[in-house]
Amino acid sequence: MDSMPFFGYHMPSFTFPDVPSDQLFDHLGGLARSAESAGFELVTVMDHFYQITGIGPEEEPMLEGYTTLAALARETSRVRLGTLVTGVTYRNPALVAKMVTTLDVISKGRAICGIGAAWNESEHIGYGFEFPPIRERMDRLDEALTILRLIFTQERPSFAGTHYRIDRALNNPRPLQPGGPKIMVGGGGEQRTLRLVARHADMSHWFGPLADIKRKSEILDRYCEEEGRDPATITKTMGAPVVLVENEGQAKAVMERMPPERRVMFQPATPDQAAEILQDFIAVGIQGFTFGNPTLRTPEEFERASRLIKAIKVSS
Repeated sequence: MDSMPFFGYHMPSFTFPDVPSDQLFDHLGGLARSAESAGFELVTVMDHFYQITGIGPEEEPMLEGYTTLAALARETSRVRLGTLVTGVTYRNPALVAKMVTTLDVISKGRAICGIGAAWNESEHIGYGFEFPPIRERMDRLDEALTILRLIFTQERPSFAGTHYRIDRALNNPRPLQPGGPKIMVGGGGEQRTLRLVARHADMSHWFGPLADIKRKSEILDRYCEEEGRDPATITKTMGAPVVLVENEGQAKAVMERMPPERRVMFQPATPDQAAEILQDFIAVGIQGFTFGNPTLRTPEEFERASRLIKAIKVSS
């Protein structure tokens, strides 16, 4: 990603009343194309098997992330594509590297590799995946990030860790992007996650109010200094703290439709108001904002997003 702020369109919900299952992906493809036309530069899906709290009941439809992204690669032409983010516990990291490389080839060089420590115990139990304590999941993430970078950049790398190993791993065809797809680490844990970002990642992704984001940005910069890393080589991104509305009357209705636990994370704003709010986050180092499809689905909503994106690009 370049230094200009960019916008991502995140699709955590596959629940569309009146859309039958055999038309579900066609509908998703239409949303991704609408996002691309509106000026979004990244389209992401979750890597979950059940729906998550805050979006809807776990019984809601959920498509597997990487097969969905591969199909979306054929529906789009410019946006980058990735998970926000893959749980480290769900797949061997060498397999993740192969899958993301395949996505890079299918999309002609538009894949990003999003990964985090995983958290949703319910789907681990349901699918029979181990759910170790957070310390071990972070250790696994550290090793996985090492393996991802090795497989993306070296011809026949080997690595032996506590949890994972590769032995002269072959990844052919190679990723199309020089150096491999960008690696995004999701999560803002200030003790370990941000240190792993400084050590391994090209991109980070956070949520939270301005004060929290400012603190995380400063902590990450400090970790970069300790790791001998230029902080400017890491693109800091976050879930946008705004929901786009046309006027104050609409704001109330939009917020009332949102689950209570998510309501506190967002502020309703017109495109002009949102541009001012986001500038405060840009000032503390944020370079990318993702907007979710629960509140961004209709032509009118995409048009508002397009106005915001243009306003930010002009002011930057």
